[in-house]
Amino acid sequence: MHTTQQLSISLPNDLVEEVKARVRAGEYASDSEVIREGLRTLLARDREPFKPLFNARLLGKALQAAHILSNSSSATHRQQLIVSNYLELRQAA
Repeated sequence: MHTTQQLSISLPNDLVEEVKARVRAGEYASDSEVIREGLRTLLARDREPFKPLFNARLLGKALQAAHILSNSSSATHRQQLIVSNYLELRQAA
């Protein structure tokens, strides 16, 4: 029993050239490897639909912390904010 199947696909010329260039450059051993890697990347991205939202949340928290820190007058207060935000972000990850 085969673990692979042949599939015929059509690609625009610019994508064909990109595939061929990557094989010529030695990044991949064959055209099929380039296509498989692209499909794996697409599938991985689709499995993590909320990752961009999560990263945006982390960025928002970091910006909020930076704003609070810039307005804080005491070093002790700044340290407490840093630790608090670090723990919250670590827990969210």
